[in-house]
Amino acid sequence: MAVTRRNLLGTGLTLAAASPAAARWEDVTRYPDPAFEILDPSFVRYRLDAAAVERLYTGARWSEGPVWFGDGRYLLWSDIPNDRILRWHETTGRVDEFRKPAGFTNGLARDRQGRLIACEHGERRATRTETDGRITVVCDSFGGKRLNSPNDVAVALDGAIWFTDPPFGILGLYEGYRAEPELPTNIYRVDGRTGEVAMVSSDVRRPNGLAFSPDERRLYVVEAGVTPRVIRVFDVVDGGRGLANNRVFVQCAEGERPDGFRVDVDGNLWCGWGMSAEFDGVRIINPAGKPIGHIHLPERCANLCFGGRNRDRLFMAASKSLYAVYVNTQGAVSG
Repeated sequence: MAVTRRNLLGTGLTLAAASPAAARWEDVTRYPDPAFEILDPSFVRYRLDAAAVERLYTGARWSEGPVWFGDGRYLLWSDIPNDRILRWHETTGRVDEFRKPAGFTNGLARDRQGRLIACEHGERRATRTETDGRITVVCDSFGGKRLNSPNDVAVALDGAIWFTDPPFGILGLYEGYRAEPELPTNIYRVDGRTGEVAMVSSDVRRPNGLAFSPDERRLYVVEAGVTPRVIRVFDVVDGGRGLANNRVFVQCAEGERPDGFRVDVDGNLWCGWGMSAEFDGVRIINPAGKPIGHIHLPERCANLCFGGRNRDRLFMAASKSLYAVYVNTQGAVSG
């Protein structure tokens, strides 16, 4: 796939403008952007013929967990090995450090009051940043034992915080601190009113990214502890408090590695994908589990979110960089 792109040096990015790596990204010179691959005709409607993938920043070590703050017109995302949260400003294109140190944060989200929810590898906890900047611990243990390393998070419409807890942040010193696991790799739910913590699933090996369907009747979860990886789906039961009917939604092929994802208003999954030149980017999967499209990137995409004024701009945290593209859909309101 040949893509001709224009040099973006001199865009004024605070942390990246002087980086040699920034000079190696070039913008498209023709529409529609050939980065979009149509795997099924149904995907054509989601591609805007006059919109192209843009690189907004480069200079991270491992980008993860983007979340949009519409009231501030900025995006936050994690640079895990550098132990910082970065912030991209929509109005200026400037990038600065929102928080450093940041507890080796991974997945980020907002609760129903607009507060930042963060999964911290370093402190092995999920936290909430209050409006005055104080950090409140949402969950750091279960049954008297420490969590592994909370990875990704979704907030339901009832305010409940759901997060996965694989061991990636305690396996070494690059994305956290080495430690022995005390708990299985579970999925947890924290009640939005009482703060009560419940283990909702213990039968997904190393659960990773998670997201709800628009009606919150389904929860999708990446199972990262199998090769090839699997995207699993549960029915959400008990009035939004539990999970049932764990089953395979997508069986990945050899070399395909889904990570984090979000869902659009039509129920399609937009999934961070890798790990080769063939697979790096975003895979789009319809509610029936059929791949319908792919957005190719020069780096593996770990996670993404919808943002912008109309929730129609897809922000992609991919290895060292942050990318964005406008699409002809909107992100679902559910976490």
